[in-house]
This record gives sequence, structure tokens and C-alpha cells, in this order.
Amino acid sequence: MKQSTLLKVFGSIAALGLAASIAGLGTFASFTSSTSASQAISSGTVSIALGTAGTAQNRLTVGASNLVPGDTVQRAVDLTSASSDPLGSVTLQTSGSPSNVLLSDPNGLTVKVDKCSIAWTESGTAPAYTYTCGGTTSSVLGSSAVGGSAVPLGSLAALASGSSTDHLLVTLTLPSAAGNNLQSLSTSITYSFNGTQRAATSK
Repeated sequence: MKQSTLLKVFGSIAALGLAASIAGLGTFASFTSSTSASQAISSGTVSIALGTAGTAQNRLTVGASNLVPGDTVQRAVDLTSASSDPLGSVTLQTSGSPSNVLLSDPNGLTVKVDKCSIAWTESGTAPAYTYTCGGTTSSVLGSSAVGGSAVPLGSLAALASGSSTDHLLVTLTLPSAAGNNLQSLSTSITYSFNGTQRAATSK
């Protein structure tokens, strides 16, 4: 037999052997095991809202005019939380438009916030409302300048439990020390309440 023919024969035998080896690898069996677990996860909710505008649960939209030094403007408002957890903080940001010396003067408008353990009792003739508390009162925010930085509100039910309602009384004051430069001015006050989640924790 010629050498070239022998080489072809051996080459064919080698190829058949390699193919058989590959086929053997494809059918090789192995032992296996698996396990799994399922975990339910849901995210929380931060949700706060004011009472219906124009009602006894939200008088913040009712304006006032012709203020002179020493006058106060009292407005009741309910702050309701539908949050899933207690809140970490609630802040109040006040601003005025247009901005003028009613906001920037050292003797300009101030705001404070008190809380009643039950709904405030409203009296007086609109828009000059007055309020009394038939329960327990507490200070939520001491006198602060209108138009300043956001300030934290304390002693709120929303800070202790997720779903809650706080009965608040917002008092706007033109201080007795207000000077003549504050005459004949007007501005529109916006009250922005901001709720922030509690601190993160292990669950």
C-alpha cells in the first residue's frame, strides 16, 4: 500500500476517534441540586395634605387687608398625613409675591403655628376669624419671619404615626414696631408644608 494511502487511512481513523470523544462528552451525566425562596417587598408612602380650601379645615386661602402695626391674622388649617410610616420631619416654607419690605424689613411680617388636640372652634365674622381650643394647645412653631428659610414643625402627630391629622392655627402678625416704610404695601403669602420620610432602618 502506498504511503499516501496509509496516511489517508490513519487520518480517517483519527478523525473518527475524535468525533467519538466529542460525542461522549455530550452525553456525560452529572448530579445536580437547586433550591429557591420568594420574598414579598413593597415600598412605603410619604403623603401629606391640607384640608379643603375655604372651609374651617383650611382658611389659609382667606386674605386680609388694611393691616396696621400690632394686627394679627389667624387662620385654622388641618394637616393630614396618609403616610405609611411616621415622618422624619415636616417643615414650613413661607414666601411672598411680590417680595417687598413686608418680608425683608426686620419689623416685617411674622408667622407662628399652634396646635389643638381637637378641631379649633371658629368664631368671628369672615375674614376676621378668631379661634379657641377646647382641648390642649401646644406650640408647633415659634414666631418666625415670613419669607425666611424652611423651618421644622414640632409636636405633630404625623411625626409619631403614619396616618394622622393635626389641627393647626397659623397666626400672621404685623409687629407693633413696624415703621412707616411698611405702609400701603401688599403681597400674597404662600405656605408650603413639606414632609420627609423617617430615617432609614433595617427591615
